[in-house]
Amino acid sequence: MSDAVAALLFVGVVAYALFAGADFGAGFWDLTAGGARRGRRVRHLIDVSVGPVWEANHTWLIYCLVMLWTGFPSAFAAITTTLYIPLGLAVLGIVLRGSGFAFRKAAMRTAEQRLYGVAFATSSVLTPFCLGAVAGGVASGRVPSGGHGDAVTSWLNPTSVLGGVLAVVACAYLAAVFLTVDARHQGDRALEAGLRTRTLLAGAAAGVVSLAGVFVIHSDSPRLFHQLSHRGLGLVVVSALAGVVGLGLLALRKPFGERSLAALAVAAVVCGWGVAQYPFVLGTHLRISNAASPGPTLWVLIAVAGLAGLLIAPSLAYLYLLQNRGKLPTQA
Repeated sequence: MSDAVAALLFVGVVAYALFAGADFGAGFWDLTAGGARRGRRVRHLIDVSVGPVWEANHTWLIYCLVMLWTGFPSAFAAITTTLYIPLGLAVLGIVLRGSGFAFRKAAMRTAEQRLYGVAFATSSVLTPFCLGAVAGGVASGRVPSGGHGDAVTSWLNPTSVLGGVLAVVACAYLAAVFLTVDARHQGDRALEAGLRTRTLLAGAAAGVVSLAGVFVIHSDSPRLFHQLSHRGLGLVVVSALAGVVGLGLLALRKPFGERSLAALAVAAVVCGWGVAQYPFVLGTHLRISNAASPGPTLWVLIAVAGLAGLLIAPSLAYLYLLQNRGKLPTQA
C-alpha cells in the first residue's frame, strides 16, 4: 500500500514537471526575448499561451505536498528541515512569478511593466533550479532520515546543481516546443521560425547537460548512477529517442506530435529518477515502507486521490483543451 501511495505521489510529480515546467520555461524565453520592441511578439505569445492556465498548474504542486506530508510524514519533515533554503527560494519564486505575471498586464507605465516582467522571468528560472536542486539532494542521499541535515551542502553539491540546471534547460525546451506550435497555430511564420531555432538550441543544451550529468552522477552519486544505468536505462533511452526524434521533426519542419514527444522526453527523465530511487524515499537510508503512515491513513489517501482523479483531472483536461483551441481569455 505504501508503494501505491508513492506511485500516486509520483504521478503528481510528473504532472507538475510537465505542466508547470512548460510555464517556467516560458518565463525563461520571456527573460531572453530582448528589449521591449524586439521581444514584444514573443512576450505576447507567452501571455496568450500561459495566461489561462498558469494558476491551475499549481494544483499539482499542492497535490504533491499533501500526499508527501500525509503519506510520508517523516520524509516530509526530513526534507523540509534540511532543504528549507531552496524550498523557501522556490516558494518565493512562485509568489514573485505569479504577481509579476499578473501585475505586468495591469501596469500602465513602461518602467513598472519592465519591473514586473523581470520579476516574472527571473523567478521562472530560480524556481525550477531550486526544485531540481531539492530533487538532487534527495536522490544523492544528503537528507538524513531524522532531518536537520546540512543546510548548504544538501543542495549546493554536484548532483543538486546538475538537477537544477537540467530542470531549467528541460523547462526551456518544453516551453519552446509548445510556443513553436502555438505560433504555428496563429499563422505567424516568422515567429514560428524564431522559436524553432530556440527549441533546437534548448534541445541541444539539454543533451549536453544530460551527457555531462553522466560523469557528475557517476562521481558524486554512484548508487544513483548504477540504478539509472541498469533499472532506469530503458527510460533514459526513451527520453533520448523522444528528444532526438522531436528535434529532428522540428528541424525538418514536419509538424507531427512535437508536443507529445517533448512531454515524453521530460516525463521519461523524471520517471527514470523515480525508478532509480525506488525503494527508497530518501537516498539509500529511508525506505518507502519505513517512512509511510499507518495503513488507515494510506487507505484514506488512496481514496482521496481516486476521488481527485474523478473530479479534478477531467476539469483540468477540459481547461487545457479549451486553451489549446483558443477559447479562453488571455488575461491572468
